[in-house]
Amino acid sequence: MYDKIKFYQTGSNTVGNRLLNPSMRTEQAAVDRPNTLTSGHRACQGCGEALGARYAIDAAMRYTNGQLLVCNATGCLEVFSTPFPESAWRLPWIHSLFGNSAAVGTGLAAAARVRAKKLGSKIVPRVIAQGGDGGTTDIGFGPLSGMFERNDDVLYICYDNGAYMNTGVQRSSATPPTARTATTQLVGDAPGAEWGKGKNVPLIAMAHGIPYVATASVSDPKDLEYKVQKAMSYHGAKYIQIFVPCPLGWGCASNSTVTVARLACETGFYPIFEAEYGKVTSVRKIQQKQPVINFLKPQRRFAHLTGKKADPKVLANLQAMCDQNIKEFGLMDDSVPETVPTAIQAFERQENM
Repeated sequence: MYDKIKFYQTGSNTVGNRLLNPSMRTEQAAVDRPNTLTSGHRACQGCGEALGARYAIDAAMRYTNGQLLVCNATGCLEVFSTPFPESAWRLPWIHSLFGNSAAVGTGLAAAARVRAKKLGSKIVPRVIAQGGDGGTTDIGFGPLSGMFERNDDVLYICYDNGAYMNTGVQRSSATPPTARTATTQLVGDAPGAEWGKGKNVPLIAMAHGIPYVATASVSDPKDLEYKVQKAMSYHGAKYIQIFVPCPLGWGCASNSTVTVARLACETGFYPIFEAEYGKVTSVRKIQQKQPVINFLKPQRRFAHLTGKKADPKVLANLQAMCDQNIKEFGLMDDSVPETVPTAIQAFERQENM
């Protein structure tokens, strides 16, 4: 485990500076960082996915001493980092189809083992497969489950920005309830994305009993790097889901990416935890609990919940969902059973309004 960093040591949004001991700084604060996703890519300003990918792959490169292969599903990350004939990646990188990154990653891992055996080498390159939530929780869900079931030696990283951002901000099964997207417009009695739909892939991954599952956020790069390196210490299937705000799709300021990501954690909207072989082993405690409205306000996709015409009952249901996350994962030191509705109960209450 790494040393916890106090807020006053770094300021609000920094990833590491001279006030920290070198051992406490993040990979991104090191002058000799691998810099695997280098300059020249075409991500939007404030892109959380670009941050998450840089943090994660640099950490994995450091752990494997550069013996790393990456398979990337179709999506924003692939499009903005590899416009033909250019590439911003500085490692062996392959583009898969939208839905088969996990399967291609499995093939790369098998090929790496065969090649190492033929060469008589004890060094076998490690493999990361990665994609957005659309290519992971929807289109690529079958190959991903197969990878888990076979326990293939691949780390799968999902960059969760809650919609199909590359194709026009359509809803995915990771879109949170009530959020506005191109396919969940603000119409009807329950505007935005419906309650009771979607998938919690980290919990599904845990149900497969694989060696390691974790959630992380770009608001805490030290925690993210630690989890990537811990995942790479296991052989077998691993899954990490990283919370990566999308300023364009969410309608938030490009300079608020880290702030919004932190609020998601501090409200309980996005629980941060890690699990081994199907059991939760640690959680990121909330330092200062925030009401969910503080997370919603900076985002135009939730503007219908924060304006003068907002329905307070819907906001109460979202708050109940966050409170339930805090209760179930024990995200506060003083977490005790509370009389709050579960997500299903909140949905039923919404239906009865």
